[in-house]
Amino acid sequence: MKFSITGVNHKSAPVEVRERLAFDENSLPEALLELKRRPGFCEGMILSTCNRVEIALTCEDGAASGVAVDQFLADTRNVARDWVTPYLYRFEDNEAILHLFRVASSLDSMVVGEPQILGQLKTAYALAKQHGAVTGFMDTLLTRAFSVAKRVRSETEIGANAVSVSYAAVELAREIFGSLNDKKVMIVGAGKMSELAARHLRRSGATHIFVTNRTHERAVEMAQLFEGKIVDYTQFISFLPEVDIVIASSGAPHYIIVRDDMKKVIEARKNRPMFLIDIAVPRNIEPSVNTLDNVFLYDIDDLQKVVATNLEGRQHSAEEAEAIIHEEMEKMMARLKAREVVPTIVSLQEQLEHLRTSELARMRGKFGTLTPEQEQALDALTKSIINKVAHGPISELRRQASLPDGHYFITTIRKVFRLGD
Repeated sequence: MKFSITGVNHKSAPVEVRERLAFDENSLPEALLELKRRPGFCEGMILSTCNRVEIALTCEDGAASGVAVDQFLADTRNVARDWVTPYLYRFEDNEAILHLFRVASSLDSMVVGEPQILGQLKTAYALAKQHGAVTGFMDTLLTRAFSVAKRVRSETEIGANAVSVSYAAVELAREIFGSLNDKKVMIVGAGKMSELAARHLRRSGATHIFVTNRTHERAVEMAQLFEGKIVDYTQFISFLPEVDIVIASSGAPHYIIVRDDMKKVIEARKNRPMFLIDIAVPRNIEPSVNTLDNVFLYDIDDLQKVVATNLEGRQHSAEEAEAIIHEEMEKMMARLKAREVVPTIVSLQEQLEHLRTSELARMRGKFGTLTPEQEQALDALTKSIINKVAHGPISELRRQASLPDGHYFITTIRKVFRLGD
C-alpha cells in the first residue's frame, strides 16, 4: 500500500490558482465520493483551506502512481489537467508522513504557529471518516498527527502569542494607518476568519466596526460579540463610502465587490484613500479594483511581509518543533514497519504449527494407545521444539523490520519457509 499527499499551497501556487482549486463545504462530500470511485483508491481525505488544497491517499501497490490527483482536480474543479499539474507537489510514504505532521503542527502554514490549521485538519478527517473514505491505515496516521501537533504545542513556544491570517490582515491595516482608533472598518462575512479579524481589530483600538453577512442571524451574533453595528448585506455596497478599511472574508464563490462598484464608492468619498484586504479564497474582491486611484487592495498573498516578521520571531521554536516532528516520524515509521512484518510472523507460526500437527497425526498410529498424560506431554514437547525453532527467526524479523534493508531479510525468510504471499 502506498501513502501520498498531493496538492498546492501558498508556496507552490498564487491565490488565483488556489481559489480555482478550493472546495467549499457543500462540494466536499460529492468530491470525496468521486475520489472513492477512482481506480486504485483505498483511503483518502481532502483538506481545503485558504492557503492549501491537499489530497491525502492510500492506494493499492499495483496502481503505478495511485489515483491521478491532477486528473481528479481537473474533473472536479473544471480546469484543464495541463493547467493544474505544474502547480502540484507530491510526497510519498515517509516524506508524506513528515509533511502531514508538519502541516498538523502549523510548520507548513503561511503564518507559522497559527492554530487554525489543526482544527481544519480535524474537520477534514471527520468528514472523510463520515463518508467512509478513511477506515484503517489513514485513521491511525491522522490520529498520530493530531498527537504530534499537541506535543509540539505543549513542548515548544510555537503557539505563544498565536497569530493567524486574520491577525496579519489587521497588522497590515495598522502599518498603513498607524492607528486604527478613528478609522471605520467593515467586515464582510461572519465566519471564523472574520471573527478572528474582529477580535484583533478590537485589541488594536478599532471602535467603529461594521459587520455584514449573507446570513443576518450570524451577523447579529458577531456584532454583539464586538459591539459592532450591522449593515444589511443587500445594502453594504452603498454603505462603503462611509468606511476606511474593508476586510473581506465571505464564503461567496464569486466576487462580491467589483471594480465598477468601487469606482462609484471612491468618487463618493471624494478620493479619500480606502484600503481593502481580501483574505477570502476564492477571493471576494475583483483584482482590477487595485487599478483605481486611491484604492489599495491587498489579498492573502500580500500578507507575506507580516508573515516573514512572524517567522523570524518564531525561528527557534520552529527548529525545536522540527526536531520533535522528525523524532515522531521515525517512531511512526518503526511502528509501520513492525506492523508490516506481522503477517510474515503469523504465516511462519501457522506453517510450523501445521507441520507439527501433521507429523503428530502421521506418527500417532505407531505410538499405540497413549494415556491422557502421555498425550499432553507429547503435545507440550512438540510445541516446545517448534517454539525454539521459531524463536530465532521471529526475533530477527522484528529487529530487521525497523532497519532500512529489512525487507530483504523478510523476503528470505518467506522463501526459506515457503510462506505463500
